[in-house]
Amino acid sequence: MSAKKDPNVWQGFKAFLMRGNVVDLAVAVVIGAAFTNIVNSVVKGVINPLVGAIGTQNLDHYSSCLKAPCQVAADGTVKSGVPILWGSVLGATLTFLITAAVVYFLMVLPMSKYLARQAAQKAAREGTKEVIEVTELEVLKEIRDALVAQRGSGHDER
Repeated sequence: MSAKKDPNVWQGFKAFLMRGNVVDLAVAVVIGAAFTNIVNSVVKGVINPLVGAIGTQNLDHYSSCLKAPCQVAADGTVKSGVPILWGSVLGATLTFLITAAVVYFLMVLPMSKYLARQAAQKAAREGTKEVIEVTELEVLKEIRDALVAQRGSGHDER
């Protein structure tokens, strides 16, 4: 009985993997991993220098001390006090916003425009097909009416 069950389990697993959502998710993860390098480069090469024009280039250095005196070792461990590292939160937020903007403007927006264009073309083709079908139906009705009229006039002459 288990030998019979195994092929069904494997077929179900195969069907699960081949489902569109799973494949789309896998593609999204791979593309997201590839975009991470691009976004990190943009943050380090563009955003940090812009912020550096105002203050420091490394946002991680921005912090406030909740309970003085705050002393943080070079490795990031807190020696005393309660430091609030709001600079790292700001950096992570900027990274998230840049990532979201890149994904939206370079992937989501063009793809949605493409899909809308494809849907419009499909609707136009289906509309043309319906017009052709209606026209053919009207022509067939006219032929039928002409044949009926011919038969009707032919019976009168006999």
